[in-house]
Amino acid sequence: MSNLVSVPKNENLVNSNLNQNFPVLSNWFDDIFNRDLPSVLTSNFNTGITLPKVNIKETADAFMVDVAVPGLKKSDFHIEIDNQVLSISTETSEKSEHKEENYTRREFGYSSFKRTFTLPESVNDEKINASYNDGILNILLPKKEEAKQKPARSIKIS
Repeated sequence: MSNLVSVPKNENLVNSNLNQNFPVLSNWFDDIFNRDLPSVLTSNFNTGITLPKVNIKETADAFMVDVAVPGLKKSDFHIEIDNQVLSISTETSEKSEHKEENYTRREFGYSSFKRTFTLPESVNDEKINASYNDGILNILLPKKEEAKQKPARSIKIS
């Protein structure tokens, strides 16, 4: 560890006998606020679930949204569209009780998330469909006919 001390222009050292084992308060605040939130605050510590990762792919005919959410059932999901905003959410809870002669153990857990996406005007919201297989929620957002890319064609010069 370096014991270098910056010297102000007036060449006076203030607090030259600082205990080097304690962080300077301003550095400590900077460290706290410049860091991502601790995982304890952003995850469900009962299951380890954080906001699920999402892949979005665009093709000529549609957008495909894949959400990685293993361990859930398709009945756990709520998918809604309101004013061109797609919302994907879930809430699950789990309770268990174990009784033996001298004690009873009760455990419970709760997890939830909500992801929202603003849909482009080109999405045909009447034909959106979703499926859930092998821990991946797949949502197909077909494009309106007028928004689909048309294949390249040659134009004859007259």
